[in-house]
Amino acid sequence: MAKFVYRMQSILNIKEKMEEQAKQAFANARMQLNVEEERLQRLQQRRIQYLAEGAVLRQEILDSLKLQENEAALVYIKVSIEEQRVRVKRAEEALERARITLQEYMIERKTHEQLKEAAFEEFKEELAKEESKEVDELVSYVYGRRRHAEEEIASL
Repeated sequence: MAKFVYRMQSILNIKEKMEEQAKQAFANARMQLNVEEERLQRLQQRRIQYLAEGAVLRQEILDSLKLQENEAALVYIKVSIEEQRVRVKRAEEALERARITLQEYMIERKTHEQLKEAAFEEFKEELAKEESKEVDELVSYVYGRRRHAEEEIASL
């Protein structure tokens, strides 16, 4: 029996490897986005703590030094939050680019797999035709031998 060999198997293998690399890049981008979002959340929690601390300081005995430190910390944390939001936005954009790249590689791989399946179906059809041809030849040979044998018997 003939063996099926897909002539573009090496291309399919490359496409599969590229897809795996794109999956890894996507996972890394997702992980980086999670890290940046977590940092933003921690900064926002610290801002809430500073606001609460400032409210307590205003209700207690006024200590202008502590109030100034609290206000400075609030200003710093607001700037940090804005910078972190920019980082989160960049990480989201990187994730989107990685998703699009992954999607493109998946489409390419699926296309090559469909081509391979079509080539295999064509191979099976050709194999079936060859087997049918061999069976026809065998039947013709057997029929011819029988007829020849019958003619010899009849001529005796």
